[in-house]
Parts: sequence; C-alpha cells; structure tokens
Amino acid sequence: MNDQKTNAPRASAKLPRGLADRGPADIAATEKMLAAIKESYELYGFEAVETPFIEFTEALGKFLPDQDRPNEGVFSFKDDDESWLSLRYDLTAPLARYVAENFDRLPKPYRSYRAGYVFRNEKPGPGRFRQFMQFDADTVGAASVAADAEMCMMAADTLERLGIKRGDYVIKVNNRKVLDGVMEAIGLGGAENAGRRLTVLRAIDKFDRLGLEGVRHLLGPGRKDESGDFTKGAGLSEDQTDFVVAVIHSAIAIQGKIVGGEAYGEAAAFAPHPQFPFNDYFVKSANVKFAEGISELAQIKTILHASGYGDDRIRIDPSVVRGLEYYTGPVFEAELTLEVQDEHGHPIRFGSVGGGGRYDGLVGRFRGENVPATGFSIGVSRLFSALKAISSPIVAGAAQRGPVVVLVLDKAEIARYQGFVTELRNAGVKAELYLGSSGMNAQLKYADKRGSICAVIQGSNERSSGEVAIRDLALGAELAASTKDRADYLELRAKAQFSVKETELVAAVRDVLARHG
Repeated sequence: MNDQKTNAPRASAKLPRGLADRGPADIAATEKMLAAIKESYELYGFEAVETPFIEFTEALGKFLPDQDRPNEGVFSFKDDDESWLSLRYDLTAPLARYVAENFDRLPKPYRSYRAGYVFRNEKPGPGRFRQFMQFDADTVGAASVAADAEMCMMAADTLERLGIKRGDYVIKVNNRKVLDGVMEAIGLGGAENAGRRLTVLRAIDKFDRLGLEGVRHLLGPGRKDESGDFTKGAGLSEDQTDFVVAVIHSAIAIQGKIVGGEAYGEAAAFAPHPQFPFNDYFVKSANVKFAEGISELAQIKTILHASGYGDDRIRIDPSVVRGLEYYTGPVFEAELTLEVQDEHGHPIRFGSVGGGGRYDGLVGRFRGENVPATGFSIGVSRLFSALKAISSPIVAGAAQRGPVVVLVLDKAEIARYQGFVTELRNAGVKAELYLGSSGMNAQLKYADKRGSICAVIQGSNERSSGEVAIRDLALGAELAASTKDRADYLELRAKAQFSVKETELVAAVRDVLARHG
C-alpha cells in the first residue's frame, strides 16, 4: 500500500448555504412532531398519499418563478429525452398532478395529507432554506367555503395539539378575490398586468417582515436589502401606493367586522384609516370579485363562530396574501404571536409557521376544466424551532436513548460478547457490541457519548464465575455530579455497578432501563 501523501486538493467538508444536517435528537423530536400532526389530520378524515421529489417542470407550473427560464426559483435539469424535470417546490402542485392522473378512481371530495421535503432555488438567508419540510392536507372536489373554514379550524387544532397555547397563535384569513378587486381598483386588472399584479401581492405579503416603509418601496421603484441586493418594485404611482397602503393600514379596522349580510354594505361599514378616505376606496373597488371575496369571508366567519372558533383563534386579516400565484379564493396563514428569547436574551418572533388557500385552477391545468380545491401546509422546520424554543412536550425529551453497549475487554472472547448482544436484541432491547480498539475507560466514555443508560462488562473474573457486571451509567453520572471529592466519587460510582449471573442479564438490564423511564 502506498502511504505517501498525494497532491490532490482536499475536499471541503462543509454544506452549501441554505441546507442543514440533523442529528438523532432533532430527528427523534421531528418524528414525534410529525406523528402529532398526522393524528390531527386523520381526526379530520384525511388519508395519506406520497408523491416523488421530481416532477416534469411543466407539471409543477410556473407559479413560483416569474422569469422565462425554468430553473428560476426551482432546481431543474434536462432528462435524456431533453424534457425538463424539476425538484418539487411545494407539495400542492404534485398533488394536483396526482389527482388529475387518478381522477376517475379517487373519491370526490378527495381528502389527503402528505409530508416531505421541498426545494427552492432562492437566495438563502436566516430562516430561508433551499431544502425544508412541509406537511400538507388538501381537499379536492369541494367548492363550498366550508372546506376552507375546516382548514382553518384544523390548523388551530393542530397547533394546540403541538403545545402552542391558545392566545400564542392566530390563524389569519383573507381572500384573493378581495385582493384582485383591489388590483382592479388601481387599474391592474387583466392579463396584461399579471406580472405587476404579482409584484404588488408579493410586496403586501412582506409586510410582517419589512414593515410599511419596506412595502412602500416595493410597491414603488424598488428596495435595496441589507446585503445591498436590489429588488425591483411594482412601479405604482403615489396614488396607487396610497390605496394599497390604506388596505394594509386598515387591517385592524377590518378584523372582526365581517359578520354577514350584503357584501357592499359590509365594505362600506369598515372604519376608515385617519389618513385616507378608506370608504371611498372601497366604494371604488366594489366590483364583482371584491364582492364575492367579502361574501365568502362572511360565510367563513359564520361557520367558524358556529363551530366555537372565535376571533382569538381565527380572524379576518386583509394583509394576508400568500406568495404563490395559483391561489384563487380564501387564503390563510398560521402565525405564532408568542415572543421568546434566544440564548443571548434577544427577543424572537417566529411569525408564520404555515398557510394555504383555495386553488381552483391548479388541477384544471391537466383536465381543461376547473376542479375546486383547498389546502393547508405546515412549515415543519420553522414550527419545530418554535416548539423547541417554548419547550413543547411534543419535542422536549424526545431524544432517543442510546443502545446498551457491551464492552470488549478480551478480543479472544468477542464471540462470547456478541452472544450477549444477540440475547439482548432478541429480547427487544437495543444493544451494540463495541467495535473499536480502545480500553475499558474509553469504551465507557463512548457509551456516555452514545447516550446509553447502561453498559455490560465481563472481564476474566466475571467470566470465571459465570457473571456479568452491569454499569448504570445514568445513575453514575447523577452520583458523580453530587460530589467533587474523588474518594467519595469512586465510592459512589461503585454503587452504580453490580454483578448478576449471565442467565439474569436481560432481566437486570431491563430493570436498569425501567429505573430511568
């Protein structure tokens, strides 16, 4: 074998930006969290389905990117037949393809849920990842806004099941028809204004993150972010910008005011913002789309209140947009309102952890006719961070304990040690044989790092008497923490180890594991 060093460059051991590794503790806690979401979705009658990571680019559609090339916003590549393939950017577009492909055999309405990773070819930053997990539920084939109201109720119930207290979250509801009516009111109706209309909606959607001034810049000439990158704005006039600002400013006035009745009357009843004649704006924008949107919001609120969901849990909020272009009706967003502190004592607001809405045209892209559909998606990674921050019982203590480690003190007896491991495994106890080359103390340190509760030890003395020693590592750590005196420490540590007959190995190990829950 050639031991000489080569001149080949060493590979860089680091992740690309916008990606993250996960260890066993995070994986175990995430699985526990996903199980709770699954229980909530199934309680509402949804069933599981799974779609692949990769779809034809045309099947995903151009709803996320707004440029001509297919890999803008998504990760795309050409297949060997020159067709474009893309990594899915959400779980909704693949579901639309699945439903259209299996339309005749699926029950309608079709209620399904799915969890998995999605991918965005966007500039990464704090809280913005190129790969992240979502957990969706969708109802396809139901035109009634009762389906949208149900999504909001399920979102609220799911957050509470995950340990988010009532009052620490809110589900905010709006309607894209209302926003489309506003767009028509400022002269941005019609297919020729689709690009500018989307830019305006995306600007409104950034209100929580950028504030009013940031949105104003994006509605007008554009905005330069902290890194110096410039985002081109919608190019609205000052009057048009004032109109949109009035809508945002009046969100608080509108909240809770939609209670039913004639749509135009509801619009006129909204309290005006002191700086703008807001009633006049709504009279101006009282077109068909706007009226439909207001009416649908009123129906949703009536259903919510009749089901016992008050404004403290689910409320109307006209600042909610949702960034994807395929939404056609009610849209909703799950926002955490609680504030926690990071390790440096700085306040953290998690904001939106999920959302969704009605997308009646998405399945119809494949069938030539609209198919009503609505859905809700949880951002698993962001919500997981929030649950850790508030020490939710869903993720607290979810870390997996390491296996029982059987030490190897005599390599000539390795088959005997392996027999102990097999006996434990056959009894349903997680166990492993130490496969390194270190001595006893290093092996015990290894077991500690693995998070093991106990270790099995057999030296020549134990072997000659047909016994094994059980070291209670958890108890040993507790006892060691109770004293700084070495003599006392050694005496206490001895209490954490005992010997039993080989035939009693499984029972003794189970007793130790049970002692520590």
